[in-house]
Amino acid sequence: MDNLQGKIVAVTGAFGALGFVTAQVLAQRGAQVALIGRGAAPATLPLELAQACVVEHVDLTDPQAAQHAIATIAARFGGLDALVNIAGGFRWETIADGSADSWERMFDVNVKTALNASKAALAQLAARAGGRIVNLGAMAALKAGTGMGAYAASKSAVMRLTETLAEELKDKGVTVNAILPSIIDTHQNRADMPDADFSRWVTPEQIAAVIAFLLSQDAQCITGALIPVTGRV
Repeated sequence: MDNLQGKIVAVTGAFGALGFVTAQVLAQRGAQVALIGRGAAPATLPLELAQACVVEHVDLTDPQAAQHAIATIAARFGGLDALVNIAGGFRWETIADGSADSWERMFDVNVKTALNASKAALAQLAARAGGRIVNLGAMAALKAGTGMGAYAASKSAVMRLTETLAEELKDKGVTVNAILPSIIDTHQNRADMPDADFSRWVTPEQIAAVIAFLLSQDAQCITGALIPVTGRV
């Protein structure tokens, strides 16, 4: 499948479980992929990512760092067609036993990263035909449960960011959408919930396929959407 042939796509959080799989899927579908990560890149990359632009040690909570990362990618590939904001984090903490610092931290890693990367990419995306932004929201943001307050609030802000950007950019040919996963089938989640039925969870590959669709020409009429991607949870 080559429905992204020639598209230049930057993926934040690209060294994590979901980000890395997403980068692979997009490359398999023809995209030129840039990997942006806070830490160090994997020592070896799979064949489909052999020509990827790798930007390491990027703190996307810093607007200048985001600008530098996007500029590096644009210089390498000659522009940017799409941005996938996967960078983020999770913290389970009750209100009674937790700290206000956790709320600030969740907003930093989940909202500021997407905001700063998007702002840094706007000029590049608007300059191309059919620019795309896809954000990673969460089904948990629709109704927070015990211990989920800070995380759910930050992901709710990502959803509002998505809607606002979609309105601001719809006359510039740039679409902005968010996917809302449930529990993702990763090694870490399996370790944290060993008694769960993993077959009910959504896989990184399934999420990546939805992202690939939103980046494609077939999704040109979709913007401002918050799309559940939940498996059987």
